[in-house]
Amino acid sequence: MPFSERPVLVFWETTKACPLSCVHCRASAILGPVPGELTTEEGTHVIDQVKSFGGRPPVLVFTGGDPLMRSDLPRLLAYARDSGVPFAVSPAVSKNLTDGFLTGLRDVGASSISISLDGARPATHDAIRRVDGTFELTLERIKTAIKLGVNVQVNTAVMKANLRELPEMLDLVKGLGVKIWELFFLIQVGRGSGVADLTPSEYETACNFAYDASRLGMVVRCVEAPFVRRVASRRRAEGEYWHDVAYLEMKEGLGGAGSELAASTLGPRGTLDGDGIVFVAHDGTISPGGLLPVPLGNVKNDDLAAVYRTDPLLQKIRGREFSGPCGRCAFSDVCGGSRARSYAWSGDPLGSDPACSLAGSSF
Repeated sequence: MPFSERPVLVFWETTKACPLSCVHCRASAILGPVPGELTTEEGTHVIDQVKSFGGRPPVLVFTGGDPLMRSDLPRLLAYARDSGVPFAVSPAVSKNLTDGFLTGLRDVGASSISISLDGARPATHDAIRRVDGTFELTLERIKTAIKLGVNVQVNTAVMKANLRELPEMLDLVKGLGVKIWELFFLIQVGRGSGVADLTPSEYETACNFAYDASRLGMVVRCVEAPFVRRVASRRRAEGEYWHDVAYLEMKEGLGGAGSELAASTLGPRGTLDGDGIVFVAHDGTISPGGLLPVPLGNVKNDDLAAVYRTDPLLQKIRGREFSGPCGRCAFSDVCGGSRARSYAWSGDPLGSDPACSLAGSSF
C-alpha cells in the first residue's frame, strides 16, 4: 500500500463561502461563511499537522467554497511556505481573482493554481457555473496566470451536459498553453445530487477519450473515475477496443491526433478517497475525501496523521476490502472504484462503484 504512511494530497475546505453557485457543487457553497469555520490560528494548526506527516509533506490544497473569500488567505499561504509545506490553491473565478492575487501567489511559491473550465462554449460553462460572463473571465484569468509564471491546472467537471464537448475543451486547454488537465467526474452529492450523470457506457467513452488525450503531450488526470486505469491498461495491451459511436465521434474530434503520438501520462496507479487523499472540512472534520463525507475525527482534537494511518475505514480502502464486483475485480489494485460514488448510491463506502461497466449495474 504505497500511500499507507502519508497521502499525496490534503484538501482543506477553508470556507463554504463562494460568489458562484455551481450546479454540481459538493459543498453547496453560499455567499457568506457559515459558523464554525476554522480560525486563522486553527488554520495554521492544520498546516502544522500536514507537516507532521514527515519526510516530504503532502501537498496542501486550499479549496472551498472559494478560499479567496478568506481575508487571512495570504497569511495562511505564507505560513505554509515558511513551514516547508507545498501547497496549491483552487479559487473560484470571480472579481476576487485579481492580477495582484496571481502575482502574490507566484511570489509566495505556490506549486499551482487550479482553475475550473466546464465547457468549450460560454453557454455551457456559464450554465454550469450559474454566473453569466464566467467563461470569458476564466479564459482571461488562465492567460494572465500563465503570463505571470503561475503553474495552471485546468479542472473540468464531467457530466452529461458537457461530455460531448470534451474534444473542443481539449483543443481549448492545449491552445491556452495549459500542461495539466484534470477531469472531475460527477458525484451526486450536495447540489450535484440533481445533476444528470453519465451512464456506465458513457463513463467508458469518457475514459477512452481521456486515454487518447493523455497521449498528446499533456498530463491528464481523472478524479472519481479510477477505472480509467483499467481502460489504460487494456488499451496498452489490446489497442482500441471500445467502439461506441459516441466515443468514435469524440475521437474523430481530435482530428486523428490521438494515434500513437506519445506514451500515456495516465499513471498505472492513482489515488482514491482515503488512499493518497484526505480531506479537512471547513469546521475541521476529517473525512476520506470532500465527496465522501464520512467523519473520521476533527483536527481540533485529533492528529491528522494518526487518523489517516490508523482509521479502520481508510485501512480497508487501502487494503481493497470491498464488497460486490469491486471486491472481486482483477483490477482492484489499480482501480478500486470510486468510494465516494459507492457511498452516494448505497451508503456504503466499501461497496461497488455503479458507474463502472464491469460492475454490471445500470443507472
